[in-house]
Amino acid sequence: MNNSPEAVNVLVVDDEQDIRDGSERILTRIGFHVQKASRGEEALEIFERNQIAIVLLDLKMPGIDGLEVLRRLKKINEQILVIVITGYATVETAIEAMKRGAYDFIPKPFEPDQLRIVVNRAADKIRLQMETEKLTLERQRTLLDLDTEKSRIRTIIESLPDGVLVTNTTGQIVLMNPSLRQLLDLDSDIQAGQPISAYIHDEPLCQLIQEISQGKHIDFDDIPDYEFTLTGDKYLLARGQPVLGEKRECLGAVVNFVDISAIKVLDRLKSEFVAKVSHELRSPLSTIHEQLALVIKDMVGQASQQDQHILTRAKEKTQGLISLIGDLLDLSRIEEGLICHEPEQIRVEEVLSNVVDFLKTRAENKHQNLSLSLPSNSMPAITADPIALESIFGNIITNAINYTQEGGDIRVTVDLAGINVRVKVADNGFGIAEKHMKKIFDRFYRVQDDKTRFITGTGLGLPIVKGLLDSMGGMIDVESEPGQGTTFTMLIPTQTPS
Repeated sequence: MNNSPEAVNVLVVDDEQDIRDGSERILTRIGFHVQKASRGEEALEIFERNQIAIVLLDLKMPGIDGLEVLRRLKKINEQILVIVITGYATVETAIEAMKRGAYDFIPKPFEPDQLRIVVNRAADKIRLQMETEKLTLERQRTLLDLDTEKSRIRTIIESLPDGVLVTNTTGQIVLMNPSLRQLLDLDSDIQAGQPISAYIHDEPLCQLIQEISQGKHIDFDDIPDYEFTLTGDKYLLARGQPVLGEKRECLGAVVNFVDISAIKVLDRLKSEFVAKVSHELRSPLSTIHEQLALVIKDMVGQASQQDQHILTRAKEKTQGLISLIGDLLDLSRIEEGLICHEPEQIRVEEVLSNVVDFLKTRAENKHQNLSLSLPSNSMPAITADPIALESIFGNIITNAINYTQEGGDIRVTVDLAGINVRVKVADNGFGIAEKHMKKIFDRFYRVQDDKTRFITGTGLGLPIVKGLLDSMGGMIDVESEPGQGTTFTMLIPTQTPS
């Protein structure tokens, strides 16, 4: 047992030199500072000159006996921990010493482990006493500084660069800082105390803040961020959280406002840049891809196997770049809201049938069984962009083909789930490990292990699917087990949101 007691001074008082020297060796090895005295008078002099925390005290000594030394030590410092050292014949004396304030006793002869345990226990008590005193002082200081702390918090809120407002349970604003007045273009003389709608003229945002203030969003994770615009070129992002009491009762809401106008401009410039570069690259890459295909066709039977392999790989990589450019353009259109802009009445079964028929050849090349199961009853038509739906189903089914071994099974089913059309794509392929599940919808993220590292792809298919479903008011869920397969479930509302 070694607690490494720092700066804990121990005084060993015993008329036997072997006891003094042995105790010093044992205790210094586990980090204690040890001083020694052979008589009671010498011990009292050392104690008055040094900060001693623990005293090992022999009761039977010439001159002043141990009980008298104990009495004087306690008179000088009531908190001193005294461990009496006694022979078996003087156990009753040791008990008397305990009654007079000794902390513990150890009989002679003692083993090194006995000494370590008793002294370490005393050192632990000292540390606990020091920690208790420290906590008591901090509590007293906290109580004394409570009013000052309130003033400091208010000063901090007033000086924050982001806008901050605090409401009570009725939705009235009780505090707002100067940055918020500036962001909302409010007059400096407007005071708090009115409902949120008196300051912000965005009805959905006011409703959200009202709900947070009334405790309808106790779980912080389900509170959405809210973007809104005041003018044509000024965008703000609002994030709200409930203010909870000690019993998790809602006391109101605190809402943070951030100016994201610059971020919006940057996003637009980024999308324009991606679109422009992609358009400029797609045409020459398509030309290169076609020329490589012609070269490979003309060199059949003439070129060596190695040359044929190199050209084929170059053609595959070129096709991969063309696919990447197409995916980047799709993402740019999703971000700009230029996709799903022509919704019409369509039937999901027809779109799925076309996609499955188109991809069946690819599945058959891998000796896979790709099947589509349609409900016996007629499905209602939904309002959606057919191109967007084809992209969603095409990406998911293509993924299932790519990440399923030869001879595997891929099942596509469609049915109704409430007011939503539910489409499931299940395979018995490689599956996805738990560590990848939270990242598969991130851009450019690809699951790569021993089974999948040779599969080509852009890592943009699933982000495109999620972006399209989000824009349609739908959702996607995934269940997977490595080696067993993966199931993607998509819910598509029968009416697209405005």
